[in-house]
Amino acid sequence: MATFPVINLEKLNGEERAAAMEQIKDACENWGFFEVLNHGIPRDFLDTVERLTKEHYKKCMEQRFKELVASKALEGLEAEVTDMDWESTFFLRHLPESNMAEIPDLTDEYRKVMKEFAVKLEKLAEELLDLLCENLGLEKGYLKKAFYGAKGPTFGTKVSNYPPCPTPDKIKGLRAHTDAGGIILLFQDPVVGGLQLLKDGDWVDVPPLRHSIVINLGDQLEVITNGKYKSVEHRVIAQTNGARMSIASFYNPGSDAVIYPAPQLVEEEKKEIYPKFVFEDYMKLYAGLKFQAKEPRFEAMKAMETTTPIATA
Repeated sequence: MATFPVINLEKLNGEERAAAMEQIKDACENWGFFEVLNHGIPRDFLDTVERLTKEHYKKCMEQRFKELVASKALEGLEAEVTDMDWESTFFLRHLPESNMAEIPDLTDEYRKVMKEFAVKLEKLAEELLDLLCENLGLEKGYLKKAFYGAKGPTFGTKVSNYPPCPTPDKIKGLRAHTDAGGIILLFQDPVVGGLQLLKDGDWVDVPPLRHSIVINLGDQLEVITNGKYKSVEHRVIAQTNGARMSIASFYNPGSDAVIYPAPQLVEEEKKEIYPKFVFEDYMKLYAGLKFQAKEPRFEAMKAMETTTPIATA
């Protein structure tokens, strides 16, 4: 089986640029996932993010997890648990407005670092979207503009920890799903694995690599590219040893952004396969169907096809 794509973004700055762009293209078309190294976020800064996230979990969340999830999930366990995940999480919202000040228990240092991290990730997300535009033959900035909405994109982070689990055969760290949004940037534990994606009917491990950022494509990029790129099902397997840290940042369309296939990517003989809709409507539908196949979601959006006129630039 082909090995999971790991791309050194430094190569974009020299004579190996064409080969690196080809790697990105192949990863987007055939994997829906890739891992980037030398992405511009300093390594010592990532080490600080990791240290503070793990300290925060130990101090503020571990006990709560044991009381709430662990006891509930393991109670009289015989069959597989299909309605919950073995994870401890909290959410940070960055754009259009930050909720960072409202999150309890965060130290001033952790708050400051996560704010800075969000700025760096937002920049990386926009750089990557432009690389995708280049590969797709779209004008620079097309995807960012498609995500924009009235107040810009939506951007938020899900901070998760997956504690050791005594029964990983009975409960998933996170059940299989595709991501609803745009482009996802994941800073994951450098040692403890568990993230897997579905490729050609097999579950493939996403390797933990120190200082890397894992990128995956959400449902909205599948729609905008008219299926040229696809969002891919992925899951987290619970582990018996070691807690796995996962910081996933979602660079998504604004809630009122109208999403539809890019006209340049709709071939004459092959009409738009995907619907046109307002992102917020898709999210309302997704909320109840996250762990089910995406195709019925697209069909449902097609059925309520929006009549919003497409703005011309």
